[in-house]
Amino acid sequence: MLATMVGAPALTAAAAGKRRNVIFILSDDHRYDALGFLKAQPWLETPQLDRIAREGAYFKNAFVTTALCSPSRATILTGAYAHRHRIVDNNTPIPKGTVFFPSHLQKAGYKTGFFGKWHMGAETDEPKPGFDQWVSFRGQGTYLPNPNGLNVNGKNVPQKGYITDELTDYALDWMRTLPKEQPYFLYLSHKAVHAEFEPAERHKGRYRDAKFVYPPTMAAEGEMAQHRPMWVQNQRNSWHGVDYSYHSTLDVGEYYKRYAETLLAVDESVGRVFEELKRRGELESTLVIYMGDNGFAFGEHGLIDKRTAYEESMRVPLLARCPELFPGGRTVTEVVANLDIMPTVLDAAGVTPPKGVDGLSWLPLMRQQKVEWRKEFLYEYYWERNFPQTPTMHALRGGRYKFIRYQGIWDVDELYDMQEDPLESRNLIANEKYAGLIQQMRERLFDVLEHTGGMEIPLQRDRGAQQNLRNPEKAKAVDFPEELKRTPARQRN
Repeated sequence: MLATMVGAPALTAAAAGKRRNVIFILSDDHRYDALGFLKAQPWLETPQLDRIAREGAYFKNAFVTTALCSPSRATILTGAYAHRHRIVDNNTPIPKGTVFFPSHLQKAGYKTGFFGKWHMGAETDEPKPGFDQWVSFRGQGTYLPNPNGLNVNGKNVPQKGYITDELTDYALDWMRTLPKEQPYFLYLSHKAVHAEFEPAERHKGRYRDAKFVYPPTMAAEGEMAQHRPMWVQNQRNSWHGVDYSYHSTLDVGEYYKRYAETLLAVDESVGRVFEELKRRGELESTLVIYMGDNGFAFGEHGLIDKRTAYEESMRVPLLARCPELFPGGRTVTEVVANLDIMPTVLDAAGVTPPKGVDGLSWLPLMRQQKVEWRKEFLYEYYWERNFPQTPTMHALRGGRYKFIRYQGIWDVDELYDMQEDPLESRNLIANEKYAGLIQQMRERLFDVLEHTGGMEIPLQRDRGAQQNLRNPEKAKAVDFPEELKRTPARQRN
């Protein structure tokens, strides 16, 4: 358990000087390329997020270690892999004794505030340890007012308006109560852009006439689907597939446009935070971090949603700005992860992270200091009974190659050359040329699991309904991959 592997944090020498304020803004299901300046969809606009990249840093290779709400959020708050903090799905209760890093900030004299979606453990919205100010809601919450309302410091308060705007109002109101000399950590955790996407009234229809560029790997066969695993092909006709998305007939292009319209209010929220920082005279000194909790597929590999080890699922936007700490216009190419948020924030606050943290502070990278950095990281996802179409998987994502290993299914694993095939259209797992590399990556994957105590598959009680239907009018179940239908010349890895 995490509580047994972390000790009390210590103040660094930096703590004796200026205590840096930190604002961490988290969005939900914001995929890595849904940023205006990247032009993945040429019409998408995010001017305030673009500003962070322009005046601060854009992390080109930012990932989550589990592409699912609760595990990712727990990793952000603990700096630990999911198999260590044990919050491995959206239903798992928070283990007793778990300590989230804002508690360390409180001990160091910080005021801390949480505003938005918590989504860990039970459906309760009660305040959690580590926060002086608390504004949240049950489960996923709703974009528009609902009878459950909000929980404000333990009291039920009606939700008055559009959730993205209202959470921002609460966050800015709290900032205005803080004396200038009081260091603070503000965690603004948006519901957006989680489905079902609901744009603010002022943004509805903004992209009605835009032309969505469908991903080439949406093809069911051919050049863009070479040696695709059987389970992926079969998932096309499922709750998380393009043929039967959410057991409906939705079109992923129209769905994406509504997603992009919903994102506009999040972008505006970032601009409002900047305006308040400017008013307080803290715009240059405050570390502002923006991140998505996981990615989201819109047709890639014939899939929607997240959970998989494909780039659209595990890769996220990560932006940071603090002119006093690092110059603007930086593009960071090193591999960073949600594991790194905890040690980075504590570093900015002058607090030494407790022992046992899996992440690293990326502030030395921003200062262009020479520092030993990871060359790869572990990805993990554990099968959920609620969504049985996606298997347990572990992946090792390096700078060039990605190896994906599946657990508990009769199918092939995957290897991709991310330099030559960034769309992950050609699975190289059966290519003899890569046999040695595959074995090396397999060994390194298990080395990481053994080193971090991940050699057991977490088992949880059944909770919630199963989304396990297929549409008989859509794609039929596919046959076994060719690699499993012939006698191999060598023993498969």
